[in-house]
Parts: sequence; structure tokens; C-alpha cells
Amino acid sequence: MPFRDLAIFLIVIGGIPFILRQPAIGVMYWAWISLMNPHRQAWGPAYDFQFGMLIAVVTFIALVVSKETKQMKGGGAALVLLVFVCWTCLTTIYAFVPESAVAMLERTLKIQLFTFVALFVLYKREHVIWLIGVIVLSIGYYAVKGGVFTILTGGNFRVWGPAESFIADNNALALASVMTIPLWGYLFVIFRNRWQRMAIGLAIGLTAASALGSYSRGALLAIVAMSIFLWLKGRKKLILGVAVAIAAVGLAAFMPSSWEERMASIGEYQADSSANARLETWKMLFNLALDRPLIGGGFEPYRQWIVDTYNPSYGGVHAAHSIYFQVLGEQGFVGLGLFLLFWALVWRMCSQVARISKGKQDERWAYWLAQMIKVSLVAYFVGGTFLNLAYWDMPYFLFVAIAVTHKILRQARSPLADNRSVDRSVASVPANAQVTLRRDAG
Repeated sequence: MPFRDLAIFLIVIGGIPFILRQPAIGVMYWAWISLMNPHRQAWGPAYDFQFGMLIAVVTFIALVVSKETKQMKGGGAALVLLVFVCWTCLTTIYAFVPESAVAMLERTLKIQLFTFVALFVLYKREHVIWLIGVIVLSIGYYAVKGGVFTILTGGNFRVWGPAESFIADNNALALASVMTIPLWGYLFVIFRNRWQRMAIGLAIGLTAASALGSYSRGALLAIVAMSIFLWLKGRKKLILGVAVAIAAVGLAAFMPSSWEERMASIGEYQADSSANARLETWKMLFNLALDRPLIGGGFEPYRQWIVDTYNPSYGGVHAAHSIYFQVLGEQGFVGLGLFLLFWALVWRMCSQVARISKGKQDERWAYWLAQMIKVSLVAYFVGGTFLNLAYWDMPYFLFVAIAVTHKILRQARSPLADNRSVDRSVASVPANAQVTLRRDAG
């Protein structure tokens, strides 16, 4: 058996005893498999092995046998997400392309099932930091490697993600990389060791290089939007603005003329075939939604006869290339409304966490988490305008992280809270992450 295959099998199988003791570890394993797709880096039996299924079965067993704290979180956002998931099941019944719709529904249900499992079993600060770490390292593996590749090749070749995954496309990996930059920044804030911070700073630079090396115009817009949001929220605007400008000019100057030409085409979309294809597809999906405003066309309504029906003047067939038009065309106006409402509630939750933890030294971990998740979501909302990532795992894991944090803070302020279910100890934070938090008695 090839070494990579053996290593992946050993890591997964070796984690089973720990998952049975703590189902939260099963969530971390699931996040790692679903985001990083490490098995797609193998060449032998691991490539097609159902690691996700194995982890899911063990985690569900752990839910039954484990005595760990279990309590649903997420409030109104979780309820809206549940309604949205149920709505996608309904639209699948009336889908234009049943076989494709059912396959995509199964994939989506697996993702959302573990979103709710995570909301149910994660309950302390340690879990939140673990989850952010898994997200960052899973995407960071490809981003950092892609950054090195971009530098070594002078930016003349595109950076791609793992095969047969949500982020296989160069544009999708670029957006994922951009979204991890503020999460790297969060780790930079809570870790105090100089060498760790230097490593994180290097990873941020390589991640930015990887995003540019993807030649993704959507990723560039996401970086710009994210930088503007950071600048508006930052206190030292002059220093921050100069630092961002220097970094942007330096990275852009490094890229070849072919990259500059592609980025310049953002302002000339009328003459760009790729941009026109998106606009024509958006027109088709909008007309489809007008015809079927409640249920849309179901998952994956991208067939020639559907295009001919709802945009007969266009002869091509393309995917939505937009989280908004993707949901609109597939789930109708009702589905889009639920999707937007969910993310509005998640944003509001981030604001609430930031507001109640601001200025409190023992809760600075929560304050910076809320702020950095907001920055990451800005990248998702902007970059997602041009990509099919409405059902992708990573944003929903960010929702889980902020929902668990919100619950921790609310329990800490409730006089009726069971102190045993509230994580108040600094011992839950890795020893090398010297977070300056107050240790509560008991």
C-alpha cells in the first residue's frame, strides 16, 4: 500500500477510540475529511474509500454512548437553516432533472446533517478553537502549497484544488484560501509564541499568493472587499491602509502580464466570453424562478432544454457561477429568502458576540473570533457572487463556531446556567496558545 494511503488509514482508524469517547472529535475528523479531502491526495485504495461514512457511523455511536454534554445551539439561525434544508427536499421532488437533483440533495444532506451534529455536541471554547484550526489547516494545506508553487513558477501557472471536491476548481480554491486569511489572523491574535506568529504570518502571505496564482477574478474582488471591510473596522487606519497597499502592490507586481490582462478584464466583461456566459446563465435562472417562484427547478437544472426554455437566445449551457442565482434558480424565491435570512442571522450573531465580549480580557478569544468570521463571510458573500458554493461546508462550519461561542457567552451570563456545561477554564486552550484569559475558580 502506498505511504499516503497507509498514513490516511492509520490517522482515521487511530482516531476511532477518541471519537467514541468524545463525539466532538468525530466532528473534527469530519471537517478535515470534507474540507481537505486528504484521500484525494492518495493513489491507492484510500482514494475512493468512504472515510466520511466510517467517521459518521462512529460519531453517531459516540452520540449514544458518550456522556459528554449535548445541547442544540444556533437559535433562530439554526431553525431557519433547518427549514431551508427541508425546503431543498421539497424542491427535489419537483426537480427538472431528478437524477442529478437527488445526487446533489444527498451530498447536501450529509453536509447539513453534520452541521447539526456539530451544533449538538460542541460546547466549549476548546472545541471552537479546534474547529477553526481544522478549517485553517485543511484549506491552508492547499493554499500554502499553492503559494509556494506560484512563487516558484513566477505566477505563470494556475493553482487548483483537490479532485472531485467543492474546491477542485481554481476559482473555488482561491475563494476558500481568501476566506482562511482572517482565520489565520485569528490564530495570530490568540497565539503568543513568536515562532508561531512568524509561521502564521508566512502562511498568510503564501495564502494570498496562492489566491492570486489561481487567476480568479472573483477571488481578487473578495480580497479587495475583505481588505476594505478590515480597514473600516480597524482602529489604526493609516498603518493598516499602508500595509495592505504595500502588500497588494508587491504581490501584483510579482505576477506576470497574463495575470494582469485577466484581472483587467473585470472592467471589460462585455467582451469576455466567460463573463457573458455567467450573465446569460443568471438570466436563465431568473426567468426559471419567475416561472416557478416557489420551488425553482430543483438542484442542478443545467440542461440544454432548460436553457432553451428560459433563455432561448443563448445556446450554451453553464452552471450558475453564483451562490445567489444558484439558490434562486434551484430553490425558487422562497429558498433564496431562507438562504439570505439564515446568513443575516449568522451575521447578527457575530455582532452580538462581538458586542457582549468587547473589552473583556477573558473573552477576547470570542471577540476576535466574531470579528474574523465576519471578515471571512464578507469574502464569501462577495466572491460567492461568481461561484457555485451555496452548499459548501466551510461557511456552515463558521456558523457552528460562532453559534457555540454565542451559547458559551450566554451561559456564562445566566444565573441559572449549570456551571458544569460552561467552559470557563483556560486549560481547554492548547498550552502553546498562551491566551491571556482569566481562569475562573472551580
